Amino acid sequence: MPRRTVARPAWETPLKDEVRILTPNGILGYGIPEADFWRGVDRQPDAIIVDGGSTDPGPYLLGLPKTIVSREAYLRDLSLMLDACANRKIPVYISSAGGAGIRDQVDLMVDLIREIAKREGYRFKIAKIYADIDAQTVRKAWQDGLVSPCGSAPPLREEDIDLSTHIVAQMGAEPFVKVLREHPDVDIIVSGRAYDPAPFAALCMMHGIEPGIYWHMGKIVECGANCAEPKGKVILTTVRKDSFDLEPMSLSERCTPASVAAHTLYEKSRPDLLTGPGGTIDLRESRYEQISERAVRVRGSRFIPAKDYTVKIEGAGVVGMRTIFIGGIRDPILIGQIDDYLCRVKKAAFDTYPELRSGQAQIVFHVYGMNGVMGDFEPLVDAVPHEIGLLGEVTAPTQELANAICSSVRIDVLHMAYEGQLATAGNFAIPLNPPENPIGPVCKFTIYHLMKVDSAEALFPIEIVEA
Repeated sequence: MPRRTVARPAWETPLKDEVRILTPNGILGYGIPEADFWRGVDRQPDAIIVDGGSTDPGPYLLGLPKTIVSREAYLRDLSLMLDACANRKIPVYISSAGGAGIRDQVDLMVDLIREIAKREGYRFKIAKIYADIDAQTVRKAWQDGLVSPCGSAPPLREEDIDLSTHIVAQMGAEPFVKVLREHPDVDIIVSGRAYDPAPFAALCMMHGIEPGIYWHMGKIVECGANCAEPKGKVILTTVRKDSFDLEPMSLSERCTPASVAAHTLYEKSRPDLLTGPGGTIDLRESRYEQISERAVRVRGSRFIPAKDYTVKIEGAGVVGMRTIFIGGIRDPILIGQIDDYLCRVKKAAFDTYPELRSGQAQIVFHVYGMNGVMGDFEPLVDAVPHEIGLLGEVTAPTQELANAICSSVRIDVLHMAYEGQLATAGNFAIPLNPPENPIGPVCKFTIYHLMKVDSAEALFPIEIVEA
């Protein structure tokens, strides 16, 4: 059986009875309310920790790659956090830097920190933790039978590895612990792709807190104050050996047992067992207690270690070019037969373009007002809306072909005849000019799998720099 790296407390760091962590927002760059942030800083947290990325926006962050927000948005949020780091001596940990957490995005984040440090006269010791893995490492693991699908992903194929423009592994807490143990004076940690709760868990690991407690806490507060009523941004958590407290820093928000427990439904296939690197968070015995008007205490959460240590690996690549059109339909006669109508539009396009018949190009319609969001999962309803919105998208090997097919499809949506039609004018109200809009490269997740590893740290090199 592969041996798992086990994090141990840093003996040179005194153990604390309570650890306080301030989270300024669910994603770095989404905006930090200054008054709420400084209210949290005044509570003297042991660290400011923020998640910097996600796969929620889809594969383009990793495939192209792109950052999740603009450079200006990063500078705005970082300026506040680095002020607290420099002048209040509060360490800052940033995970999944840039969105996808690739090497270039980690380096970009450190460059932005350098820019602010130079401007303000700050001096920082920074740890960079990289998460990129090369295709050959994944190929070898796949050949050895160490790679399995994550969730509903299909089995990995060698051509999926070859198609990937970037591949990252999602680190657990262990690389963060390694930094904290070996460099206890570090001011800032900037990591590549990481399991969202990992940096929160790492700090708590250093102080003898129960794993079920810190993993559950991290799973909640990595989203900022989303667990508050109403949902907010800045949250302070106080973690003890067997419990943790949650308090939003906006005075207009409050946590309740219902709002905190409901957060367990967020992005989960089931709300009671949450699997991550090294094991599963078991929430079946978790208890939520209102301890003040605005704060909730959680206890009873457990962690079940896995037999083998696995990390999630993510890869993405460009699979074509996209063009779209958008508009509305208000004729109840056409709306009542829209599914059949769009099938006939598709058939006309397939008859014209061999690339559609061969599968090189694709057409997708999104009918908003009639199952446009949930599609086939939408419960059947009998009501016919008085208007619908239609988004058509065409993906093809080249932008020119995508443009050509999209133009043909849009013209047929506009002018094709249908049963019961009374007027012979256009069927489709188009708000944009030109009516077709090239979007550019289309990405897909080529790898979304689990890989068994011998060490929780070995894939993630650490570099210490000064700013």
